[in-house]
Amino acid sequence: MTTLTESDKPIYVQTAEWIEDNILSEAFGEETRIPSTTEISVQYKINPATALKGVQMLVDKNIIYKKRGLGMFVAKGAKEKIRETRKQEFFDKYITALISEAQMLGISREEIRQMIDKCFKDGEEK
Repeated sequence: MTTLTESDKPIYVQTAEWIEDNILSEAFGEETRIPSTTEISVQYKINPATALKGVQMLVDKNIIYKKRGLGMFVAKGAKEKIRETRKQEFFDKYITALISEAQMLGISREEIRQMIDKCFKDGEEK
């Protein structure tokens, strides 16, 4: 993530997603320290209160936790929690919309499977 302002999402949400992305990629492993809100705000030129709001979102979800005097750390099981949440969001946002559009266009289940298979095959060749 080079900047936090390229999206329509609020910056604090982008901050939380950046941390989650780093947990998913294992750049931030379980029980490891994440950058402080000050470090995040300086690096991405955002208000420290905005960075804190993004971090607090993840605290509220039990993705990260505070060790007094040491900083914020990735909770055990955080990666799996994030993955499950994002899978559900993916289903809600993309799959249901895909099925709805396919039904309006008269595209069969088999045609959808073939389209998906083609995309996976094309992606594997690159």
